[in-house]
Amino acid sequence: MALYKYGARLELINDPAFDANHTPGTAAPHPGIYRCTNCGDEIAIAGGHILPPQNHRQHNPLNGPINWQLLVYPVQR
Repeated sequence: MALYKYGARLELINDPAFDANHTPGTAAPHPGIYRCTNCGDEIAIAGGHILPPQNHRQHNPLNGPINWQLLVYPVQR
């Protein structure tokens, strides 16, 4: 679970980018924090960089396959 201290600096938005699941080894469509929907592991990644593959860490196969879902993304102003 991603943690934060200053909630007033985050904005709730209903963007479909948060609904998509991404497979390991594909490019991250947005920079940000991604979470595996099955094991809960979180990573920070730059947009366009490759999401970690199945062997990115000790992912228990009993949790199911790794599926990355966007959790938080930054907005540049």
